[in-house]
Amino acid sequence: MAFAITQTCCTDATCVTVCPVNCIHPAPGERAFGSTEMLYIDPRACIDCGACADACPVDAVLPVDALTGGQREYADINAAHFGHAATTSRAEAEEAADSGTAGPGPNLHPWGGPAFDRVLPPDFRPLRVAVVGTGPAGMYAAEDLLLHTRSEVTLVDRLPAAGGLVRYGVAPDHPATKRIGDAFARFHTHPRVRMHLGLDVGADVTPAELAAHHDAVIYAVGAAADRRLGIPGEDLPGSLPATTFVAWSNGHPEVAPDAVALRTGRAVVVGNGNVALDAARLLVFDPRTQAGTALAGHVWEELRRGEVREVVLLGRRGPEHAAYTGPELLALKHLPGVDLLVDDHDARVGAAIDAAGPGDRAGLLRGVARETVDWSLAPGAAARRRIVLRFLSAPVEVHGDGTVRAVRVTGGTGEQEIPAGLVLRAVGHRGAPPAGLPFDEETGTVPHERGRVPGRPGTYVVGWIKRGASGGIGANRACAAETVGTLLDDAVAGALPAPTGGPRAFRRLVRRRR
Repeated sequence: MAFAITQTCCTDATCVTVCPVNCIHPAPGERAFGSTEMLYIDPRACIDCGACADACPVDAVLPVDALTGGQREYADINAAHFGHAATTSRAEAEEAADSGTAGPGPNLHPWGGPAFDRVLPPDFRPLRVAVVGTGPAGMYAAEDLLLHTRSEVTLVDRLPAAGGLVRYGVAPDHPATKRIGDAFARFHTHPRVRMHLGLDVGADVTPAELAAHHDAVIYAVGAAADRRLGIPGEDLPGSLPATTFVAWSNGHPEVAPDAVALRTGRAVVVGNGNVALDAARLLVFDPRTQAGTALAGHVWEELRRGEVREVVLLGRRGPEHAAYTGPELLALKHLPGVDLLVDDHDARVGAAIDAAGPGDRAGLLRGVARETVDWSLAPGAAARRRIVLRFLSAPVEVHGDGTVRAVRVTGGTGEQEIPAGLVLRAVGHRGAPPAGLPFDEETGTVPHERGRVPGRPGTYVVGWIKRGASGGIGANRACAAETVGTLLDDAVAGALPAPTGGPRAFRRLVRRRR
């Protein structure tokens, strides 16, 4: 019996750190690390010690014989990554380990997560560093500072609750993914941490005032804006960003409880990335049959009253170019009471699926039902709920008489109108200009040199505002290590400006402003 990594993998590689036989790959330092959708456990090398399961911050590592329902596929997915079958006995695993056929060998390398190879001088004084944003990027940076130095960290967030993307951007029916917030939360009460929630840098305090009370400031403000479709009617009532919908479902304080109404039989989601799949899954969520989620109270009520029976996911390109990850699509295939369907409106869609190899993106849809959908038929109230994947279709107009009534789409078979009362756009995030910092409008990021903001001594960036809206939670770990490493190099070189105010003065300033 071995362990397998499942859907909720965050790829931060904590599991690799504790594995005694180096059976989890790709590992940091390997060419594929950071480019795969998840990490994988080699069943022929796994010795069933369970260390990885104990260390996983999102409960993604489970014993193979404990996998149920749609999770069973992950035994094969993990094994297939290494080119062999999932069914491996304990004796076979030990024999493979002894024979040297189970992988690169014992985990004797010193890797323990992104580490700082620089040696700080003995007289290196503790730094005071402000981190703006308490999402994954900011908390990985704070963790590195607290574990590798004697720094004091000031955590600042404009929202009244910490967590950032984990708290408000991860779908509420993914409680295991949200659990990584617990790993970050242990640093909120660290003796060298002071946290100020509900404090907006740029409105309540200026960037200059924040910098004046700290040796350095790290901005981890994410990518809060949404990309637009640029088509007529996208601002009609009933048309909104999918990220707003997900934030609404999480009870975001800046999204009103009545911001979303589900009084329509059909909804259209433009995009086919993971956020689009999250939105589709939530729209057909049945609160009567599913529990254990972080849905806000007003969302439960709206879902109970809701009428959505069908969600259409529009993708501009074919299934071979879909932006979602395999684990997220597999989750859709196993939703209770929900059918998954591919709209077979264009022969190229089916051809791409049939021609795909087992590891190709389009190949994930092999076995999913196909049907040429008649959009003139409204979804019946008694029908099973369903999610329809419609590829090779681009929206050209959202129209209606005061609210959304339909979406006009174009593709290889010409134009069609899809009646719908709700349209969500999920075509990507985009950074917004942070107060007082330079900003690249084209990339939606702050220009930087390994995290250092040029021309702003003591100012750094991390996360999506640094590298753009790419990569999941775990990608922020190495990103934060690079930024904090640059900051420490600058501190050793004497390049950080000396603060003019201390911690008490900053706390007094915050009390006055709020």
